[in-house]
Amino acid sequence: MLCLYYSKLSPRLVTQDGWEKRWVKSDWKKDENMAGEWNYTSGKWNGDPNDKGIQTSEDYRFYAICAEFPEFSNKGKTLVFQFSVKHEQKLDCGGGYMKLLSGEVDQKKFGGDTPYSIMFGPDICGYSTKKVHAILNYNGKNHLIKKDVPCETDQLTHVYTFVLHPDATYSILIDNEEKQSGSLYKDWDLLPPKRIKDPKAKKPGDWDDKEYIPDPEDKKPEGYDDIPKEIPDPDAKKPEDWDDEEDGEWTAPTIPNPEYKGPWKPKKIKNPNYNGKWKAPMIDNPDFKDDPDLYVYPNLRYVGIELWQVKSGTLFDNVLICDDPEYAKKLAEETWGKQKGAEKAAFEEADKKRMQEEAKDEPIDSDTGDEDDDADDIDADADTKSDFKDEDVHDEL
Repeated sequence: MLCLYYSKLSPRLVTQDGWEKRWVKSDWKKDENMAGEWNYTSGKWNGDPNDKGIQTSEDYRFYAICAEFPEFSNKGKTLVFQFSVKHEQKLDCGGGYMKLLSGEVDQKKFGGDTPYSIMFGPDICGYSTKKVHAILNYNGKNHLIKKDVPCETDQLTHVYTFVLHPDATYSILIDNEEKQSGSLYKDWDLLPPKRIKDPKAKKPGDWDDKEYIPDPEDKKPEGYDDIPKEIPDPDAKKPEDWDDEEDGEWTAPTIPNPEYKGPWKPKKIKNPNYNGKWKAPMIDNPDFKDDPDLYVYPNLRYVGIELWQVKSGTLFDNVLICDDPEYAKKLAEETWGKQKGAEKAAFEEADKKRMQEEAKDEPIDSDTGDEDDDADDIDADADTKSDFKDEDVHDEL
């Protein structure tokens, strides 16, 4: 199924045949000829060819599409946002996230500048960005999660789930396994902190924060400063052809003195007066004002996909917005869970065929041939190498 909405408190399961009746393709970027087309497909490898989703189909394109569902408020109950993603193209730069939008939205104009309530899902770009986005809008400002949540990077289907509870706690799951959890108060900067360091506090003048001090009873040994840093090499011998009259008086070269220990320093001991590292005391933040509805999104109404992809092939499916985490887990197991084994087998078979085809296309070296031809080839290679310049190298990463 491509889009699914379920509310436990207002029981109804809304599905609709014909995905294009439910999902509205945006005209965003069309006038620039940069809007990508969607395919309705189960992909090149799958666990069930009849379970289809929508897949990006053109490289270097922007994608924007959204669907409307019955208006939903999570006030007093849990919000669950879940969907599956498959990057068949072995994604190296592009998004796989989705958005929940509130209120009225012109679906034909939905795009990158359209305000959203929640943005959630994987994002991959090069070696540095391989994470799960969890961005929450609060009072008109988007706030990124402060914790790192790595995403999956293979070419198989994975289920991403964001759960937001009425006590302002949350969970992020991948394939029904919790990967991160915490509180809206701590893991996003939605509100000023409840407690802050007292800005007026100062470290007492007699506060001793030196954990170790020089041992006052440790004395420098007699003659310590007389030990030279270098000494003549005892194994050195004057060369036989050395002439003192012509070459001057011969002196042995010096080597580091193994007896030299460096400048003397008294040993360190624990400071009996150590008070610890000083920290300003915490006080209630006068700027903090709690919001009991911090977690609430009162009029969620649309789910959308808006992203840029250098290389296309990302497939979205089984979208769920509900208030029952257990139902979400059950749905994931009934779709992704039942199909993952067959999908992996199909992928491995496709990969095997790909490698076989690539092997057929590789040129076969021949040992037969005229020696003069070989010599000519060597000369030609040498000429080519001599003409090769740094500016001919192009980085195609």
